[in-house]
Amino acid sequence: MAGGGSTLSVPTLLFLGLDAATANGTNRVALLIECVAGVRGFHDQQQSAFADSLRLSLLTLPGALIGAWFAVRIDGEWFRIILSLVMVGVVLSLIFPLKQPDPNVPLTTQRRLLGNLGMVGIGFYGGFIQIGVGFLLIALLFHGFRETLVRANMHKAFIVMIYTIPALLVFVWNENVDWGLGLALGAGNAVGAYVGANLSVKKGEAIVRKVLFVAIIVIVLKLLDF
Repeated sequence: MAGGGSTLSVPTLLFLGLDAATANGTNRVALLIECVAGVRGFHDQQQSAFADSLRLSLLTLPGALIGAWFAVRIDGEWFRIILSLVMVGVVLSLIFPLKQPDPNVPLTTQRRLLGNLGMVGIGFYGGFIQIGVGFLLIALLFHGFRETLVRANMHKAFIVMIYTIPALLVFVWNENVDWGLGLALGAGNAVGAYVGANLSVKKGEAIVRKVLFVAIIVIVLKLLDF
């Protein structure tokens, strides 16, 4: 629900003996299944804004393709270094108090442009590493586009679902997918995503904030090898 699931699944796949690129690609299978379930969960709770979600998703596609292309070629050590640097930025963005955005105040042209550019960059990062991208998306949608946390989670599920499709195809083309592990992981992810979407809507902002806090702590501990 908060966006840190890949932080747990990718290390698990590495522990099972997959190389960095194959673990990354296999995780995309589970991620796609998870996002489909999440989108369905939000839809069942009458939380859907297809036009807005699709517009934001399309901005991520070019970057996602380029990012996935780099992902199948990057050295494993560089993978970890880049992840660590990005997550430091994510942590800093989440420790500041989040003020509820006013949906009645229109976005300025400059703010919307910067937000759109941010979506392109997130597409690249999502296609490249994916780990922690949910936090980046939620931060951008909340701060940049002034969405509520519940709507940010709704958009996040749809956006990641869309850009994961071309990214996964890049990994498949380069034979960096273990379908058995990916489908097994996806089954568990789908249940969690559907339940998470329902909790997000029913419990509102409070549950999202709590899950964000717990998930980011888990990520920091893993990055510090605890």
